[in-house]
Amino acid sequence: MEHIPTKTYFSLTALNDYGHNIIQHGKKALIVTGRNSAIKSGVLNDLLPILGNSNISYSIFNEVQENPDISIIVKGSNLFKLMNCDFIIAIGGGSPIDAGKAISVMAANNLDSKNIYNISLQEKAFPIIAIPTTSGTGSEVTQYSVLNNNESKIKAGFGHQLLFPKIAFYNPIYTVSMSKIVTRDTAIDALSHLLEGLYSNKYCENIVKYIHEGIGIIYKTLIPCLNNPENIELREKLMYAAHLGGCVIAKTGTTMQHSIGYPLTTEFDISHGLANGMVMKYIMNLFEPYVKDRLNDLFNNLNIKKSDFFEWLDELLPPLIERESQEIKTFINKRVPEVLESRNMALNPCNVKKEDIIYIYNKIFCL
Repeated sequence: MEHIPTKTYFSLTALNDYGHNIIQHGKKALIVTGRNSAIKSGVLNDLLPILGNSNISYSIFNEVQENPDISIIVKGSNLFKLMNCDFIIAIGGGSPIDAGKAISVMAANNLDSKNIYNISLQEKAFPIIAIPTTSGTGSEVTQYSVLNNNESKIKAGFGHQLLFPKIAFYNPIYTVSMSKIVTRDTAIDALSHLLEGLYSNKYCENIVKYIHEGIGIIYKTLIPCLNNPENIELREKLMYAAHLGGCVIAKTGTTMQHSIGYPLTTEFDISHGLANGMVMKYIMNLFEPYVKDRLNDLFNNLNIKKSDFFEWLDELLPPLIERESQEIKTFINKRVPEVLESRNMALNPCNVKKEDIIYIYNKIFCL
């Protein structure tokens, strides 16, 4: 695997033991987070005394919602500059961490909402510290940021080496406050990352052990964790699997599975992880002829059949969506071209046709 520059600390006392390393990256932090996750998870309770003892001042930007809109990035960037911050601490799931990354490069390069995706203009970035409170996105060890444009209803990402966080602090205790639904959906997001590592045309043999281990952990651990959500050992395993998923897509990127899920999020407010889960079986069937040996190795490693995996997935996911047929036809006509044009499609293991995408959307909407 290529080098991931993020320094990671993973323990039940990660911040207390290693938080002093934050001082290397700045004197005033903009803490980027959602409304409640930094407090409910316990991160702020651990973090603020460390900042105080290190004479690091801070401002809090707690307006990041799920699937952050570009307007929020502009607001956070303006606050970063107004408060004379010089680094970012992003706390939460993928949305606050992705937002923190985008704020960093927007503020550093004086970008605006129209050119945030232009990586040729991203010449520098302010340091980013990531503290995940979910076990899904892996954003704390990737070079990607995914944002919404609420005006166009398009969700898209960009990637740059500058977006790798300097440090990631993992503590599974911070994930206990997640609801069962968020636990499920974020774990399925991590599962999607691991599977997409198998599918990607950037696949390489030296990441196979990470993919197999991560998928095996989620397959064996997720349902027990949903049934026993305060079990720290299970939370720790899911967090580690999400970390592996992040490491994998830092190398391979994501594929059509993400591209086809994004419109489900922006149009129907389906969570990102759940959207990935809804299409997972159909994507696997589509890609299987082109990655058959890789999938056979995976299921042999798990000592299960593909049908067992599909049954497990069906047990996890809610019933398929029922919508008026005309509404779905309108959605398909509007969104299929968007999927075909997305950057992720370049990493598919085969040439995907318009009809393939329409078929998958029809299946998940019971048409």
